[in-house]
Amino acid sequence: MSIQFPSIDTNAAVSHGTPLYQKYARAAPRGVYEGFLKRAIDILAVVMSLPIVLLPIAVMALLVAMNGARPFYGQKRLGRNGEVFTMWKIRTMEHDADKKLQVYLSQNQEAQAEWDTDQKLKYDPRITPIGRILRKFSLDELPQLLNVLNGSMSLVGPRPMLPEQQELYPGYKYYALRPGLTGPWQVSRRNDCKFGDRAAYDNTYYDTLSLKTDVSLVLSTPLVMLRGTGY
Repeated sequence: MSIQFPSIDTNAAVSHGTPLYQKYARAAPRGVYEGFLKRAIDILAVVMSLPIVLLPIAVMALLVAMNGARPFYGQKRLGRNGEVFTMWKIRTMEHDADKKLQVYLSQNQEAQAEWDTDQKLKYDPRITPIGRILRKFSLDELPQLLNVLNGSMSLVGPRPMLPEQQELYPGYKYYALRPGLTGPWQVSRRNDCKFGDRAAYDNTYYDTLSLKTDVSLVLSTPLVMLRGTGY
């Protein structure tokens, strides 16, 4: 089972003054699945999976801690209705990563251009050796199950973006949804598309949101993880 996410117009820039997300923020749920069942499935799935994933998370956290770093990292992300929340990950970067990024970009024009377009780097000097392994298979994302449990995220939804990335994001249906641990962008072109292209996936996901769509995306996720395409 697969879901097709066709190309759509993503040229509508985020306007200054009046946020575009106001059109969809706090909109009434469209049906039983979006209004109740999706959230109920999120909670049930996380509760059932915790006994399985807690040990791998603990092992990864221990390995990171053995290198002298705090194992968990909380980062501010933009959620449903434009609200900011803390998204949790296993730490994969060195201390003072943001400062090191700015220094690196100031000294490397090609990296700066890549960052401006993709909002990430294929070679990121901030990432630790163990961090590269965890990112390759997206294992550093497992603590976000706690975000799903507390309602700031969903199992399936748009990739959560940084608050400062709003000006680079040419869509608005993102804001009507909880960001997802997995989703259409995560299981499709992923690192092969520009940051702004995410809006096409997010808008189409909003328009096709259903239990069938979510099941298809969840089933596709393990195969994507095993390919080791993360960075």
